[in-house]
Amino acid sequence: MRIGELASRAGVSVRSVRYYEEQGLLTSVRSPSGQRHYTEDQVERVGFIQRMYTAGLSSRTILELMPCVDAPSMDNSDAALERMTQERERLSRHIEQLVETRDSLDRLVAVATAYRELLHARSEPVSPDRSNSCAPEAARGRGPESSQAPAGSAHA
Repeated sequence: MRIGELASRAGVSVRSVRYYEEQGLLTSVRSPSGQRHYTEDQVERVGFIQRMYTAGLSSRTILELMPCVDAPSMDNSDAALERMTQERERLSRHIEQLVETRDSLDRLVAVATAYRELLHARSEPVSPDRSNSCAPEAARGRGPESSQAPAGSAHA
């Protein structure tokens, strides 16, 4: 079958099929005109590759697991199980790091929320004798109480 049919039957793009071949995960036979031709078994192989990607494995890791598929044996099976266990441990560490990162972000959100609530409370109307400390004038030291120019200045 040609590349378009394989892609369609396997539920992937033609580009994905080409990528799998570039990575050494899939092989084809070339016709005299250079077209790729695949066997019926390749449909199932592409499905397997997709499941490996869905499990978070890289193309390099998938390539390391292929001997278990291509040449089943106890040794290849043991090696594949060991490699998948390593990948699971790597993913678990990454998940732990992501949870820590999310927790840090949660703390920042809590601080920002508290600050926003403080700003909101300060923006409520104030009595004429009190300045709004969040107003730009107050931040520059020019609140209502200092709206007059200092004595001796050009504006006095």
